[in-house]
Amino acid sequence: MKKINKRKIHKYSLLPLLFIFFYACGEKETEQIPIGKVTKGTLYIDMHEEGEIEAVSSINLSSPSISWRYGSLKITEIVKDGHEVKAGDTLIVFDPSEVQKAIVEAEQRLEINKADLEKLIAQQQSDLEELRADYEVTRISQEISKIRFESAVYESDVKKREIQLNLEKADIALERAKEQIDNRVKIQKEEIKQKNLSIVQDQNRLQDAFETLKKLSVVTPSPGIAIISRNWSTNNKFQIGDQCWSGFPLIQLPDLSKLKATVKINEVDIAKISKGLKVEIKPDAFSDSVFTGTVTSVANLAVNKNGSSKIKIFPVEILLNETHKNLLPGLTVSCRLLVDKIDDVLYIPLDALQTEGDVNYVYKKTSGGYDKVEVKTGNSNSDYIIITEGLKENDNIALVNPFAAEKAQENDNATTETSKEE
Repeated sequence: MKKINKRKIHKYSLLPLLFIFFYACGEKETEQIPIGKVTKGTLYIDMHEEGEIEAVSSINLSSPSISWRYGSLKITEIVKDGHEVKAGDTLIVFDPSEVQKAIVEAEQRLEINKADLEKLIAQQQSDLEELRADYEVTRISQEISKIRFESAVYESDVKKREIQLNLEKADIALERAKEQIDNRVKIQKEEIKQKNLSIVQDQNRLQDAFETLKKLSVVTPSPGIAIISRNWSTNNKFQIGDQCWSGFPLIQLPDLSKLKATVKINEVDIAKISKGLKVEIKPDAFSDSVFTGTVTSVANLAVNKNGSSKIKIFPVEILLNETHKNLLPGLTVSCRLLVDKIDDVLYIPLDALQTEGDVNYVYKKTSGGYDKVEVKTGNSNSDYIIITEGLKENDNIALVNPFAAEKAQENDNATTETSKEE
């Protein structure tokens, strides 16, 4: 019978054990349980909300108020949206054709009325001279009648009566001639007044047309960034060719020296917000930049979040403590509102907290694995929660359920083994 080498058998019998050992070690290394630590210090109770940058004050440039006689306002030139402008720059020009046409017509009417006035004055002078000549003839006739009456001492009574009647007739004619002159002068004055009134109206219309022509070029009174408004009929920003009504806001010129962020706080959280709260502000487009601000205004009345939503929100204004070239109106920002500060407390990451019914617990790491430890909690923010009982500073805790992770690992291993056998 053939002898078997015992040393050889012993050597090969160890191979399965070594394989199991290294497999177990490899399995353990693949189990990566994220660990957190119990920290003692100051916990900031905060809220995170999105907002939008606005200028505290701004100048609204509107379309000019013009008369209906000049038709509608049509844009022929407009500054580029977001363009930096200086005081005195022309931002918008409207089509001047109707106004220029009105100027020509007003000038023509004015010249015609002035010429008519000169003709009227000449005609009136001629008419008045004729009436005065007639008056003078009548006066002379009256003087003659008067002389005859005074010389009729020796005339018969009938003749005297006839001479007296002729004198009375001459007196009446003279009085009538005088009244005609007076009436003609009054009429002529009224005619001159009416003609002058027409001339003044033409002059006013001409002046109004010239002033309107100036208004068609909208000039900025101060420097800034030109932000073009939207045309409500097209929902696009105003552009060349668009028409608008008098007094319609077209361009906003914000004062970039003072900026604010406006956020909308849910009605559930508004009680936490008050004036004076400190805020950290990060522009979404420049997330590496952080600015600070202070809550300056909390709305007294809630409004709907949007047209179809029943959710109520309160607008809150935050005054920025600084300005920057990258901070422009309309920029979206993330705001961290520091609602409260609690000193000298223990807190852990929210991910570490597990809940079963009304019981809160964590998995504390020990030398032998993890122990399920019940804890009592306090206030929290978006990342951490205060622990009042159950843990001490620097305790290590799992950020996930380690047993659920091990079970998932076992399932993955079993699936892998099954795939290999197949």
